Amino acid sequence: MSEIINNRERDRLNNSMRQQLLKDIIKQLHEGKSADDVKRQFEEAVGDVTVAEISALEHALIQEEGIPVAEVQRLCSVHTAVFKGSIQDIHQPAATEEVGHPIHTFKRENRELEQLVQFKLVLHTERFAKDDQEHHKSKLLEDLTQLKEIDKHYSRKENLLFPYLEKYGIFGPTQVMWGVDDNIRLLLKDVGRQLEAYVAGSGCQQAIVELLHHIIQEVNEMIYKEENILFPMAMQTLTEDEWVRIAAESEQIGYFLTEPSGVWVPAREQLDSGELVEGVIRMETGVLSVAQLELMMNHLPVDLTFIDEHDVVRYYSHGKDRIFTRTPSVIGRTVQNCHPPQSVHIVNQLLEDFKAGRKEAEDFWIQFRDKYVFIRYFAVRNAAGEYKGTLEFTQNIKPIQEITGEKRIHS
Repeated sequence: MSEIINNRERDRLNNSMRQQLLKDIIKQLHEGKSADDVKRQFEEAVGDVTVAEISALEHALIQEEGIPVAEVQRLCSVHTAVFKGSIQDIHQPAATEEVGHPIHTFKRENRELEQLVQFKLVLHTERFAKDDQEHHKSKLLEDLTQLKEIDKHYSRKENLLFPYLEKYGIFGPTQVMWGVDDNIRLLLKDVGRQLEAYVAGSGCQQAIVELLHHIIQEVNEMIYKEENILFPMAMQTLTEDEWVRIAAESEQIGYFLTEPSGVWVPAREQLDSGELVEGVIRMETGVLSVAQLELMMNHLPVDLTFIDEHDVVRYYSHGKDRIFTRTPSVIGRTVQNCHPPQSVHIVNQLLEDFKAGRKEAEDFWIQFRDKYVFIRYFAVRNAAGEYKGTLEFTQNIKPIQEITGEKRIHS
C-alpha cells in the first residue's frame, strides 16, 4: 500500500512539474521568445502534452498568472504551433462520432469550411493578387459571403457547447476560443468592407491580399484547435444527456454549409421530457395558469431576460422573432459567462451600479443587421428596495420609428 501511495505522490509531483514547465514555456512566448526556440525547449523538457493539460494551462495563465484573456488569445496561435504534433490525444485512435451527434456535425461543417477556405478562397485570392479586375474581386466577395455564415458554427459552439464545459470548471479554452472567433468575425467584416470599396489599380491590393491570407490562417488554426483540443475535451467531459440537449437546440441557431447527416439516437433513448407542469399562479392583480403566463410572455413584441440577484440567468422569453439567440443552456449560468470576454467589464459595472443603488436603468441602442435595436436594463427591487435582479428588455424599434400620422381604433 505504501508503494502505491508513493507512486501516486510521485505522479502528482511529476504532473505539477510538467504543468509548471508548460506555463514557463508559454510565459517565454509572452515575453517575446521565438516559437522555434521555445519549440526546441518544449520537445526536450515536456514531449507529448494532453488535451487536459492544455485546458489546465490556459486556465492557469488566466487565473493564476494574471495574463489577460486577450493576451492568451494572441498567444494561442503561437503555442498551437509549438504543440502541433505533440498533443498526445491525436496519436491515439480517433473516436468515431455517431451520425447526427453534435461533434459529427461540427466536423462535417469543418470539412466544408476547408473546401471553401483552402481551395476556393486561396485560389481566388491568388488570382486577385495577379489581376485585380472586377471579376476576380466578385469571386472573392462571393466566397466571403459564404464564409461569414461560419457565425452559425461559432455561435453553436459558444452558446451550446461552452456553457456545459464551464459547468465542469473548464473556462480557459472557452474564453480564449470565443475571443478568437470574434476576431475572425471582425476580420471578415473588415476585408469585406475593403473589397466592396476597392477600385482596380488603386494601390490597396496587397493589403487586402495580406488580410485574406491572415483570415485563411486564423480559420485553419481554429479548425485545428477545435478538432484536437476542444472536441476531444468535450467528448471526454459531457454526459449523454447533455449531448442530447445540445443536438435538440442546435436547429435554433442553424448550420454552416451543411446539416446533420442523420438523427442521432443515443444509447439511452429515453430522456426526461421536461414538460411544463400545469399549475396556477395567483398574483396581486389576477390568476393565470403557467401555460397562459408563458404564452403571454412569448407573444410580447419584445425579448425579455431575467437575471437574479446572484447574476444567474433565470428566464428568457422565446417568441418566434427573437433578436439575439438564446437557448435553454443559458439557464442557471452566470450572465458574465454569456458574454464575450471583451464586454464582461461593462456587464459587471452595470450590475454593480444597480446593486449599489447608483442606477435604476441603463439604455443602449445599436444597428443590428436590418434592425435598429433598443436594449434596456432595469434594476428589479422588492417593496423594501432590496435588489432582486436585472430585467433585460430588447426591441426592434425600426418599425416604430417609421410610423407617421395617426391610426385610430374608431374612424
